Amino acid sequence: MVFSHAVVTGGAGFVGARLCAKLLEEGARVTAVDNLATARPGALDAVAGHPRFQLLEHDVTKPIPVPGAVDVVFHLASPASPKDYFRLPLETLRVGSAGTENALAAARGARFVLASTSEVYGDPLEHPQRETYWGNVNPIGPRSVYDEAKRYAEALTSAMRRGEGANTGIARIFNTYGPGMRSDDGRMVPSFITSALAGEPLTVEGNGRQTRSLCFVDDTVEGLLALARSDHSGPVNIGNPHELSVREIAEQVIAITGSSSRIVHADPAVDDPRRRCPDVSLARRALGWAPRVVAGEGLRRTVEWFSRKQAAAA
Repeated sequence: MVFSHAVVTGGAGFVGARLCAKLLEEGARVTAVDNLATARPGALDAVAGHPRFQLLEHDVTKPIPVPGAVDVVFHLASPASPKDYFRLPLETLRVGSAGTENALAAARGARFVLASTSEVYGDPLEHPQRETYWGNVNPIGPRSVYDEAKRYAEALTSAMRRGEGANTGIARIFNTYGPGMRSDDGRMVPSFITSALAGEPLTVEGNGRQTRSLCFVDDTVEGLLALARSDHSGPVNIGNPHELSVREIAEQVIAITGSSSRIVHADPAVDDPRRRCPDVSLARRALGWAPRVVAGEGLRRTVEWFSRKQAAAA
C-alpha cells in the first residue's frame, strides 16, 4: 500500500525524519509537522527540496492546519530523550495530551498511528515485556512526564477508537538508535559513540548490568509502516528482542571505534529500568514484522555516520 498523503508529527525528529524519507521513497506526499524544539540541525536536509515534501513549523499542542486530504497520520511529536524531557517537562505532558488530541483530529477519516514507548512499562516486573503487561511506573518521579504523557496518549487514542470508531494503531517503540541521532541528546548510544571517538571515558550509570534491547532505526520505521498498513489497533511492541547489558553496549562501541577509551561508572539514574526487552510475537503474527539488523551491524553503521559527521565538521 502506497499512501497518498502522510502527515508525520515530530517529522524533524530522529525517527520522524527517517520515516519521512522512507514515505517519500515509496511515492507518498509527506507533510512533516514540528516546532523544531528538539530537532537536530539539518535533520531534514536530505528531503527539504523534494517536490512532495513540506515542513509545517508548528506546535501540535495547537490545532494542526493540515493542507488537503490525508490518509495516514503518524504521531511522533514529543521530546524523547531524558535530557530533553527533563528540560521540557510541561511541554512533554502537553504534547502527549493536547498534542495527541490535535493529531487525532487531523486524522479524522484517516489511519492514525501513535508512537508510544516501552517506557509505559516503567521498571518492569514482567520479562520480557508483552503488550498485556500494565507496567510498573512511578507516576510522580522525574521520568513520569514522559511515561505518563505516553500512557495518557494511549488511553486517549483507545477511547477515540472505542467511542468514535477512529481508525487507530498504537506502537510501543523500544530503544531505537542509528544514523541521524543528535550527538548531544543524552541517550546512551550517541553518548557512548561521541565519547569513544573523542577518546574520552564512556560513562555508564549504575553497575552497567541493566539491560536494553537496541532496534535499528530502519527496522523501527518498517514496523511503524507495517502497523499503518494494517487494521490492527495495538498496542504492539516494535523493538529488537536481543537483550544486551549497558556495559556490553559500551564495550561494543569501544571495539567498533578502536578507541582507547575506558568505562567509568556514575550513580544510577532515578527510576532507571533494570531490564528492558520486548516480546515481539504479536508484531510477527499480526504485522508480519520482525527486526533484521543485529546490534553489531547497526552500531557499526551508526559509528560510521558519526565519524563522517565529525570529519565534515572538522
